[in-house]
Amino acid sequence: MVEIDHMNAHILVHFATDDTHTEVPDFPFLCLTVSGGHTQIVVVKDYFDMEVIGKTIDDAAGEAFDKTAKILGLPYPGGPVIDKLAKVGNPNAFSFAKPQIPDLDYSFSGLKTSILYTVRDNLKLNPNFIEENKADLCASVQKTIIDILMNKLVKASKQTGIKTVAIAGGVSANSGLHDAMLAMGEKYHWKVFIPRLSYSTDNAAMVAVAGYFKFLKGEFASQDLVPYARQSLNQ
Repeated sequence: MVEIDHMNAHILVHFATDDTHTEVPDFPFLCLTVSGGHTQIVVVKDYFDMEVIGKTIDDAAGEAFDKTAKILGLPYPGGPVIDKLAKVGNPNAFSFAKPQIPDLDYSFSGLKTSILYTVRDNLKLNPNFIEENKADLCASVQKTIIDILMNKLVKASKQTGIKTVAIAGGVSANSGLHDAMLAMGEKYHWKVFIPRLSYSTDNAAMVAVAGYFKFLKGEFASQDLVPYARQSLNQ
């Protein structure tokens, strides 16, 4: 039996190669891991030597997408729906709060409150506000979340001097985040790695890849192993 950390597996999916995908990141690289439960900036020094240098102090980016979708009456999970509507909306139509958190940590609770109040106040003036502005709201929310994510990732790259940068986790499927990664890569001369769509959300391949490298190291688990729901890669 092999013990696999869920977020570790998301990161190691970048080493799932085949005939058409042969390039993998060199160590060390930075990985922004973003999902419904996690938002972390990780220095990946080796397959199982990873250091979290920034993380959310409250809500995850994926949770912000899902809560926004709930506020707007959109189905769950909210990320893919918001991403689709954002493509036809104006990302500068609405402004939302961007929390000023020190160092490389994130916070998304204030953003959620800002979105809630914006929608609530405008609904008082126009009961059809959401329906008439749905695409613009989605585009504006998505831009704000991505700006928050990318600002800290750029800061992390400058602080560490690492220019090989990847994303992983469910939110890495977001097309706006893809565009932002490629734009920042061009601006700051990063070598960017974005997982294929089928490897972005939870999948068996990522666990298999992580298990493969554990097997090569001969790291096997005992029968008294117990699962954990939330834990930092640092632990």
